[in-house]
Order: sequence, then C-alpha cells, then structure tokens
Amino acid sequence: MTVTVVPWYHDAMKQIVRTQTGVRLESRLLKVLKALATELDLSLGDLLEGIVLHAFEGKAPFSAATLRKVRSLKAVYGLDLTAADAHRLREDGGHGR
Repeated sequence: MTVTVVPWYHDAMKQIVRTQTGVRLESRLLKVLKALATELDLSLGDLLEGIVLHAFEGKAPFSAATLRKVRSLKAVYGLDLTAADAHRLREDGGHGR
C-alpha cells in the first residue's frame, strides 16, 4: 500500500489534546449519532466535535443530504425528541437532573 501525504491538507491540521469522558446521553439519541458517524465514516467523537464547533459559531453542522439521513435514522431508532425537548428531559430512576 502506498501512502500519499497531501501537503495542503496535512498543514491545515491542528494539533489538539483529547480527553476521554463519560458523557451520558439519551439511548436513542446515542444510537442515531453512532449510526450517523458510521454513515459518514467518522468516529463518534469526531462527529460530536464537528456538531459542537458548528453550533458554537451559529452554523448548521449538516448538509441537506445529511439531514435526510438523520431523519431516516431517527425513524429507525424511534427518536422523537426535538430541540424543544432540550433541557426538559428527566431520567427514570432518579439518575437525571
């Protein structure tokens, strides 16, 4: 196998430090995110970083085609939560806030 380094892409990469975290997410939401990451050939962490960095700049993280995939995956996994539900979720069993 031959590896080709593309200088303009390699130079544009920023050196970072990642930290392992134990974030808790709603189960169906996590399934959709994992499936989407797989569809986009990204790690779950890379997908989440991209979503958050876009949100921090007030930009939409997904193209129209990706949003169609998200809608499809939400249907597959029964995810009916919307942005209106954010900060209004409570876990059964007293684990949530």
